[in-house]
Amino acid sequence: MTDWIIQAITDLGYLGIFLVMLAESLFPPIPSELIIPFAGFAAANGQLSLAGVLVTATLGAVVGMLPWYFAGRLFGLERVRWLADRHGRLITMNSAEIDVAVAAFRRFGPIIVLFGRLMPIIRTLISVPAGLARMSLPVFLLASGTGALVWNTFLTLAGFILHEHYHVIEVVLDPLSYAVLALVVLIYLFRVITWKPSRPTA
Repeated sequence: MTDWIIQAITDLGYLGIFLVMLAESLFPPIPSELIIPFAGFAAANGQLSLAGVLVTATLGAVVGMLPWYFAGRLFGLERVRWLADRHGRLITMNSAEIDVAVAAFRRFGPIIVLFGRLMPIIRTLISVPAGLARMSLPVFLLASGTGALVWNTFLTLAGFILHEHYHVIEVVLDPLSYAVLALVVLIYLFRVITWKPSRPTA
């Protein structure tokens, strides 16, 4: 995966960064830990500017989040509640729990989205509940953009400082991605086992 990412950035520059980051937001298996450090390395070589890398990477990340946000918004909370009471074991939540989660998201949504953007796997998935909770688009964009900018700044500067050793970042952060994925799977399995309906289903 590393080779085509490096090739895209090398051949297309800022456009390559934008397109790869857009893909990373759409498809969680593409990690930004592989993308942005190399862009920081390219900036250290004078091929790109730090500001240009940060702007295009953040724009790509935010644009890539929008389809997930609108998918949640269009699917709608009522459909999710209906599914939860009929197929809740797969969703791992019943409709009452969904109501509680949405209430919390409506209250603390911007903070949840901002910090969610800093976590592997979660950074993509967090857009769906934002849409379901009908978070306003400007607030979603601001929270998502801020979180993406913070994360991109960290990775870009790391690649810039480490220069030709930028790949070390992947070695350090890759286990974290797997750890987060494993934790998500374990929580899901626990919820599947312990799930109970909120009321008898028709």
